[in-house]
This record gives sequence, structure tokens and C-alpha cells, in this order.
Amino acid sequence: MATNEIFAKALRHYRNLAAMSQESLASAASLDRTYISQLERGRKSPTLNTLAKLADCLGTTVQHLLREPVVDSPMVPADYFVRSLKQVAVVRRGSTAKKETVVVPTRSLLAAVNATHALIDDLYYSDSADLEVAAILGLRNLSAFVGELFAAALRKASDGLLSANPHQDGYPDLLLMDAYGRHVWRELGERLDEKAPFSPFAGGGVEVKATCGSVPTPAVCKRRGIERPMIGDTRIGCLLGYDWKSHHRDTNNLVGLLWDFVAGRPRVAALFYASNLAEDDWGKIVQPRAGGGRTTSVSIMTRAGIHKMYEGWLCVLSNGGYREFLNDRHGSDLIAPNQAALSSRS
Repeated sequence: MATNEIFAKALRHYRNLAAMSQESLASAASLDRTYISQLERGRKSPTLNTLAKLADCLGTTVQHLLREPVVDSPMVPADYFVRSLKQVAVVRRGSTAKKETVVVPTRSLLAAVNATHALIDDLYYSDSADLEVAAILGLRNLSAFVGELFAAALRKASDGLLSANPHQDGYPDLLLMDAYGRHVWRELGERLDEKAPFSPFAGGGVEVKATCGSVPTPAVCKRRGIERPMIGDTRIGCLLGYDWKSHHRDTNNLVGLLWDFVAGRPRVAALFYASNLAEDDWGKIVQPRAGGGRTTSVSIMTRAGIHKMYEGWLCVLSNGGYREFLNDRHGSDLIAPNQAALSSRS
């Protein structure tokens, strides 16, 4: 690995460890925030004076910034309640494979939260100017985009166990590449360009879906005398509920994200996983109306399915009322206040 890449990785690691954003580090070191972004992407090389300033601001040494960091546990860039669970199970099912369980370390999913936030920060801080990513995409597309970023981050964090489905509309989103999954892939031979073998993939895998939940309509907000959150506004204060949507009812292994705007940027507010979803956990597929525009068929997760996801919670932001919202929504105290919070300084 090139020196610039090693330094970029170390800088990001120690910045997250110090619970500092790019802009707060830039301010502390009297540097420009776009310069910090360039350093973390390996596009710039720091001077010795800059190295010393950064090390001092981050509470580390120049030597540590010049060698690849050893990460013993996943770092989450904010305070989270994290479930004490070492691994999750991916259940493989289908006509060509007997039911089988493959284990995925929970640390991969938690590390993907951190990596997703880093990717979002990179988008919000370009070399030239702030990109109004959320406004450009709109809420619906942004939600899908957050899910895609997390899927990409999880794929990388899985150390080769999960691979992207080569077909955009295939499922699951991430394919299991254990011994059996690799066998299925090799057996496909020249059929890799076909969609059918990947809808579904016989080797199994996981779907990734994101939601920012639902808020009252403008009319309801007006009657209640409250401001309806706009793009960039935190939504938890008036969140009504949440669910996930799919184009089919076959998803059994699902990574579900509930995200919100925190300090104006998308952040994973809660992460869930369930491997026991069944067809009945998805509602009837609603077909698009004739002349109804560009809508597609969709199935909305039922209350029972949402509760299964809640029971499989992995991490929840410890500040902001997300734990209270989720517990109240399900009439439970599953996410207990005495859960140890994993801090970026832990």
C-alpha cells in the first residue's frame, strides 16, 4: 500500500477515534476542510508541520499517522447502543440448496455503519464546494442511495464473504460467497450475463433496505401547529412509523436501516437484521395503475415483519430519542437504557 494511502487510512481512523468531523479537525488544526478531505482520500501529501499539528489535535503521534492502523473492533462515529452479539446467521433456502446457515460477524455490519458515514461525508465535502446531495436526489432516491452505500460498505467489510449481485434487479442484493456460493457461481459458467440465475441466486445472500420513516402530511402538521421537516431536517421528533418495501415477497435475510438527518447529513439511526422473514411478513404486491406514471410494483413489510426486525436490532443512536421511539412503537423495552453505548472513543 502506498504511503499516501496508509496515511489517509490512518488519518480517518484516528479522526473517528477522536469523535471529530472533518470540519472540526480542520478548525482545530487551522486547515481548510477540503484539504482534510483530500488528505483522507490520498490526493494530497501533508508537510511535516501539518503532520505534527494533526497528530497533536487527534491525540496521537506522527509515527501512528504514518502506519496502517490496527482496528481491533469496529468504530462507530457517534454514540450508539450496541447489542452484545458476535455474529448473525444468513439462512440459505431455495430449490437447489438445502436449508443451511452461514455465519457473518456482527462487526462487519457495525463497521459498515462507520464506512457509510465516511462515504456520505466524502460526498458532502467535494474538492470544490459542498454538494447538495440530498436536494439533488430527493428524499426517496436519497433513501435508496443510503441503502446502496451501506451495501457497498458491507460488501467490503465482509472480507469477501458477500459479493454484489451482478444484476441490478436481481436478488438478493449481496450474494453469499462461501464455498457453496462460489460453487454455484462457477457452475453458471457462461450464464453470468443472464438475470434468471440471480433472481434468486441459489447460493443465497442478504438484501439491504433503507428507510427514513414517515412523517405527518403538510395538512396534519398545519393543524397541529408544527413544522413539517424538510430535506436536511431531523425527523425523529415527528416520526409516525417506519417500514421497508420490496418488489417481491421472497426476502428472508434482511439488513434494515432506519436513517435520519443528523446535523444536516444522513446518518444511520438504527440498524436491524432478521433471517427469519417469511412471505407473510410482506404485504400483498401492489401493481402500478395504468397511466400512473413511473411507479413500480411494491410490497410493504407488515407489522409482524417490522417487529421481527425490531427484535433483531444491532445498534441504535443513543442520543436523540431513537431508542424511546422504537421501544414505544413496539410496546417493549427490548432496547434497554442500560445497554452499553459504543462510543467512537471506545
